[in-house]
Amino acid sequence: MARTAAALILAASLWAVQPPPPPQPPPAEPEEEDVAAKERIYEFNPIQAENEVKIGRFYMRRGSWKAAAGRFEEATKWNPGLAEAYFLLGQAREKLKDAAAARAAYEKYLELEPGSRQAAEVRRRLARLPAPKKDAR
Repeated sequence: MARTAAALILAASLWAVQPPPPPQPPPAEPEEEDVAAKERIYEFNPIQAENEVKIGRFYMRRGSWKAAAGRFEEATKWNPGLAEAYFLLGQAREKLKDAAAARAAYEKYLELEPGSRQAAEVRRRLARLPAPKKDAR
């Protein structure tokens, strides 16, 4: 009998109604970051630049000239001395019919590699591009 009485007392104490804990406020949601407004900081990273060139070449083979140009521009930001990226950027910009950007890329290539094997080809490409427009002042 003593056991049943103890069991009843234990059950009654477990059944005792305790007030529920106060409601917790919902966790504050982190503010959305405006990724587009954030400037990316580029530091010299030749490995990242080479990876961007590889991906850009992939896009070129697929005929995605805009995507390729974007990757080559990224490569020039990671390694401003990577002449290959400027050469390929010029090709992609030519395909996109952006003569001014193609000219700028080819000129930068010649600045970096004036005596390379491809320099003659780049000069021919520059000669075929329309002349840059002069400011009407």
